[in-house]
This record gives sequence, structure tokens and C-alpha cells, in this order.
Amino acid sequence: MKRPLLMSALVLASATAMSNPLPTPVQVPGQPGPNHHDNPASHRHLGMWVSEGGHIRHELLPNGRYDEQRGTRKSAYQGRYWVLGDRIWYLDDTGFTADGQFREGVFHHGGYVFRREPASAR
Repeated sequence: MKRPLLMSALVLASATAMSNPLPTPVQVPGQPGPNHHDNPASHRHLGMWVSEGGHIRHELLPNGRYDEQRGTRKSAYQGRYWVLGDRIWYLDDTGFTADGQFREGVFHHGGYVFRREPASAR
């Protein structure tokens, strides 16, 4: 992997995300990219996902963005995401990338296990 190329892409993506709150076409190495993913407004994984113990609340929004709360810190992490089937990739507004997987109704991301929060619980 060529680090200068990756860093250039992340810096550009981060600058774009900070100035434009809506998803902007960006291709991040190793991710499917904005033109090869499921529609963010209608994929089956939309909504609030909560870690065991409730410390992390991770919301997948229909505009292709996510908002993550850590403890009492609301919007601790925000950025864009792409879903393709049961896989998800992230590009945080700071340029950090991550991924995860949905298996049998459970969301696995960053070493955490999340379960969907019913809309009625919010």
C-alpha cells in the first residue's frame, strides 16, 4: 500500500467532508466507494445500533452519514459510510477509516457487538 497516496486521499476526503455535510463521491482504497454500494436511504441496516452495556450508540442515517455517541459525549464521531450487502465501510470526518459486518441481526464493528435499538425506544 502506498501511504502517500492513501494519506492524500484521506486529507482530501476529510477536507471535503468538513465543508460539505452531504455525502460526496470519494473512493477510499479498500472500500467499495460511493458508486458501488447499496442505497443509503433504503438499506436494511439503517437506524440506531447500541453496544452491549449501552456505552456506544451508533446511528446509520439515510443520507449516507453516521453519528456515534460515546458515553455522554454526543456526536463523538461523525462521517460517511457505505454498505454493500452485510459489510459496512466508514470514512470519519477526520479521515479515519473503519469497517464492520452485520451477521444474523448483530453488528460487529471495532471489536464491539451492537444490537439494533427499536425505533420506539428512542
